[in-house]
Amino acid sequence: MNDITVRDDAPPLPPVRAIALHHPLAWVEAGVHDVARATTPSLLHGIVFVVGGLLILLVGWNRFGVLAGAFSGFLLVAPMLATGLYELSRRLERGEEPTFAQAVAAWRRGGAAPLRFGLLLAALGTLWVMFSALALLAMSGEPLDGLRAFFATPVLRMADLALRGHLFLMWLVAGGLLAAVVFAISAVSVPLVLDRRVSLQQAMLTSVRAVGQNPLPMTLWALIILGITLIGLFTLVGLAVLLPVLGHATWHAYTDLVDASGFEPRT
Repeated sequence: MNDITVRDDAPPLPPVRAIALHHPLAWVEAGVHDVARATTPSLLHGIVFVVGGLLILLVGWNRFGVLAGAFSGFLLVAPMLATGLYELSRRLERGEEPTFAQAVAAWRRGGAAPLRFGLLLAALGTLWVMFSALALLAMSGEPLDGLRAFFATPVLRMADLALRGHLFLMWLVAGGLLAAVVFAISAVSVPLVLDRRVSLQQAMLTSVRAVGQNPLPMTLWALIILGITLIGLFTLVGLAVLLPVLGHATWHAYTDLVDASGFEPRT
């Protein structure tokens, strides 16, 4: 069964729609249109992403364990960082001309739920950074006093660890499993709590249900997110445009996947 089991006494969940495989491509197209319609506030968000990417590079440059974990952690918390973009798309759908100030104010509209979810993602991201640094150090076979040397040569260490086969593969699998869990709980949860008066638990369960009932389209969506994010990270400046597109597209993924009409809207 693709659906998840919910206890009889559990809060009701919004219905989830079944979608076709090509729908994620339509979300990206809609995201491009939203960036074109709300260019200034969207790109201001993009600039924030670029600054974050630069900070990661400054902190992790020549420190492979830190850099690998930091980029992974950045991907984990990105759904929360895009809250303002969801608000821009929400207002565009209502025929308004949204502003950057309204996007910033969206962090308060969802009450405590977005904050708690952001703290959860931040905690997962921080733990992954620490785990990556320690695990890759352990795989290097060097004593702790070799920490400085281990972090000082990222390219050589990457090649060395890749040659170790199963240990490096285990690290990649662990990262993939964590990313899959984060993707499942965050695919539509933040837009949902921003749009409707639901609890964080309801939003996360709805997100997991949406992913579980649409495995192929959501796998494609995850690959699109990964591909666009990697292109943005490699070009860095591309983050300013590409990540806002993904943020807006995520809002359209939510409205396409979830029928939240039975729940009270947030004003």
